[in-house]
Amino acid sequence: MKPLALKPYAMSAFQEARDYLSITFGLFLYSFGLTYFMLPYEITTGGVAGIGSIIYYATGFEVQNTYLIVNAILLIAAIKVLGWKFCFRTIYAVLVLTFFIWVMQRIAEGDNGVLPRVCNDQTFMACIIGACLEGTGLAICFLSNGSTGGTDIIAAIVNKYKNMSLGTIIMLCDVFIISSCYFVFHDWQRVVFGFATLIVSSVTLDFVVNKQRQSVQFMIFSRNYRKIADAINATGRGVTVLDGTGWYTRTERKVIVVLVKKRESINIFRMIKSIDPYAFVSMGNVQGVYGEGFDPIKASIKTNKGKKTIVFASNNQHKLKEIRAILGDKFDVRSLEDIGCHDDIPETSGTLEGNALQKAEYIKQFYGYDCFADDTGLECTALDGEPGVYSARYAGGNGHDSEANMQKLLNNLENKKDRTAQFRTVIALIYNGSTHYFEGTVKGTISTEKHGDGGFGYDPIFVPDGHDKTFAELGSDVKNTISHRALAVEKLVNYLNQR
Repeated sequence: MKPLALKPYAMSAFQEARDYLSITFGLFLYSFGLTYFMLPYEITTGGVAGIGSIIYYATGFEVQNTYLIVNAILLIAAIKVLGWKFCFRTIYAVLVLTFFIWVMQRIAEGDNGVLPRVCNDQTFMACIIGACLEGTGLAICFLSNGSTGGTDIIAAIVNKYKNMSLGTIIMLCDVFIISSCYFVFHDWQRVVFGFATLIVSSVTLDFVVNKQRQSVQFMIFSRNYRKIADAINATGRGVTVLDGTGWYTRTERKVIVVLVKKRESINIFRMIKSIDPYAFVSMGNVQGVYGEGFDPIKASIKTNKGKKTIVFASNNQHKLKEIRAILGDKFDVRSLEDIGCHDDIPETSGTLEGNALQKAEYIKQFYGYDCFADDTGLECTALDGEPGVYSARYAGGNGHDSEANMQKLLNNLENKKDRTAQFRTVIALIYNGSTHYFEGTVKGTISTEKHGDGGFGYDPIFVPDGHDKTFAELGSDVKNTISHRALAVEKLVNYLNQR
């Protein structure tokens, strides 16, 4: 009997439950280190807990109370930047950590109301142990998409946009907090212990986080490469198959290259062995892996004179020139070739809207860019809308044979009195996760013969209303202000300018 597959929502609920359990365990370690190794030795730690510790040493106002009040203020500011999901987990962490610190103090104090020194007079040993526990607890919380609040919130916000490690950010935030304990004790030795705590906890935090995020690269040599590649693909990881030559045997071989998280490596080995136990496998650690499925690329780049970069899903040089002229200096419009796309993108829909969306979705899915794509059709009244969506391939073949398309259309309209028609362009835009459509239409008539050498497609036989010349005769300067594509692009630009 096959095991039942978990439904997506069940997997999501399981992941949520596992995250919350991990966060709870991390909070336990943090509160244990603070209560048993920091507070009894009057060592100031970082973050809001450090602020609470200083107030506790000076006034006796318990740490958890200060911790709860300050975090309530910080959370209000964090909701907009980090989102409700992060903040819900942070609220949970703040409440649980407040509870843990309160309970552990009650247990540790016992009947005499004094926190015990578990390391006797070994203050430095207490400092190291407590810092390691705090750093490990913070790392577990961050790896589970949680936070203990306070400076962790600031670290999470900065880390979202900048390529700075969490430990470094927290260290910078905490320098001021730890230094301020001198004004309570007037003892530089305590400040030194505080900085030692900060350094050890930060190093521990980065060590645990980087250990869990470490990635490895597999190079797999197997004659059964297809099954291995399919099996790895089924886990959600991308696979690249390279051509190679075994120089000893002088035979062609395929080489599978895979990048995965280190924790996933055992599953990759199991897949390989179950399919081809005689495969040759090389695995090596990599310094960093950035992109979809791994860590995000966080780097500031110089923009092209303030232009917004967007992909136009086309390699038609006529269209690109026209689009770029219409958009002017506001956008850096990149073609398919500019992004390295040489694929034959399908256009199998029966509508202009469908074809435009197919192209835009393809680029977004496989190349990741926000982009827009268009499809244009010439619709003749006497021919019930022909050639319409088939305008580029009206004469058959692979399409874009302008001479053949125009000649067929002129032949079909030869005995028709009604030669009215319209050019219609539909643009599909995928931007910031949402899809939008923009349409432009220009009405006119089909001439009896070709006129002009400019433009492309049906331009030499289309006379727009209000003019006595074809698009090909009017020239690009006039066409780019009145054309169907110009009207659609104008709507697109107006929308983008409001974002």
